[in-house]
Amino acid sequence: MNAALRELGQNLLLPGVKGLPLQQATRQDAIGGLGLHVLDGSLSYPVAVLRESTLAHNIAWMRDFVERAGALLAPHGKTTMSPQLFQAQLDAGAWAITLATIPQLRIAHRFGVRRVLLANQPVAIADIESLAALLRDDPGFEAWVLVDSSAGARRLAEAMQRLAPQRRLPVLVELGADGGRTGVRGLDAALALAREVAASPALRLAGIEGYEGLWVGADRDSDLARVRGLLAELVELTRRCDGEGLFDGEEILISAGGSAYFDFVADAFATVGATTRPLRRVLRSGCYLTSDHGFYHGLQQEMRTRHDASFRHGLQPALEVWAAVQSRPEPGLALLTLGKRDASYDIDLPKPLCWHRPGEPAPSPMRDARIAKMNDQHAYLELPHDHPLQVGDLVATGISHPCTTFDKWQVLLTVDDGYRVTGAINTFF
Repeated sequence: MNAALRELGQNLLLPGVKGLPLQQATRQDAIGGLGLHVLDGSLSYPVAVLRESTLAHNIAWMRDFVERAGALLAPHGKTTMSPQLFQAQLDAGAWAITLATIPQLRIAHRFGVRRVLLANQPVAIADIESLAALLRDDPGFEAWVLVDSSAGARRLAEAMQRLAPQRRLPVLVELGADGGRTGVRGLDAALALAREVAASPALRLAGIEGYEGLWVGADRDSDLARVRGLLAELVELTRRCDGEGLFDGEEILISAGGSAYFDFVADAFATVGATTRPLRRVLRSGCYLTSDHGFYHGLQQEMRTRHDASFRHGLQPALEVWAAVQSRPEPGLALLTLGKRDASYDIDLPKPLCWHRPGEPAPSPMRDARIAKMNDQHAYLELPHDHPLQVGDLVATGISHPCTTFDKWQVLLTVDDGYRVTGAINTFF
């Protein structure tokens, strides 16, 4: 553990930290000893919590999955941007941490991450210069970046030649698909770009990359066909580049795998066949760590239908946001102390899971209820007219898309299975 990561525990948390009822400055590593409990009403609601046992389960499950697949895991750090969670993933065998931007990469480096896959093509000159300077000043730090155009490759090469001439930047050519996001379109254009990278004195072609997680619409057959098509093209591009001797370095990387179809990715990458140097199959799922109660839960249910018993006890939701009932202004309506500043709403609104009255033995399931809309600080909970929920009661919500809940909290609490607060983790967005 590096010094910056150790120092997080020594942070003084001041009154006003969202979720914590602090009345004086408190060291972060003392939070678990304060006797705080989600269910007794002693916190400041809303509060985002991570169930420790579920995090441990998900980390172990994904570690076992990639081992069985003969792959490596470089989980996408943008999901949590939490140094403590990065370290937990690395301690469990993650090969690297994936990131999306140079500032994110800089944060990971500050907190001791030594190997990063930047799943993006950096284009801002300031960002490229920052990366080149970091690689120059820290010879032991490893970073791979993407390119999908000649213009992008030239920008990278110029900065590396000027600022870090002693290091050739390892690059993965990103292959995209029509109507998709970034990535060069078509095998022929991708192969031409790979040749250009291989010929650069400042860059080296380290592998091939793509992102298959965009196709998650209502037409599942069409979505899955597009996913399989892109993965097949990634495999074919890898074979062609290897056949032409374009790869440089001790190994070849082939990478994809968001959180929706990482099983398809693992299966496809197993078909690459013999290569002239060792092949590293790198999966990049990030949302596996906490999963969710909505979007990814549904996609993982689909995975369970595609596989054997090993998927039946697969990834579980670890992230919850608890709120208090602020008002019961009408029959069938409760207003919660939870809003767009606290929980994701970009895909689905939060899902009511259970409710609890402090002092009662245990939470009760919340049935026939839904959050109909949210404002900045309020959620509109529709529920049966005769529901006993009253002002001051607590409601647990599950979220859909963890990425856009983590970025709303600088500090999230960890809890045990009885909802006792055990500690805290930080985010850096």
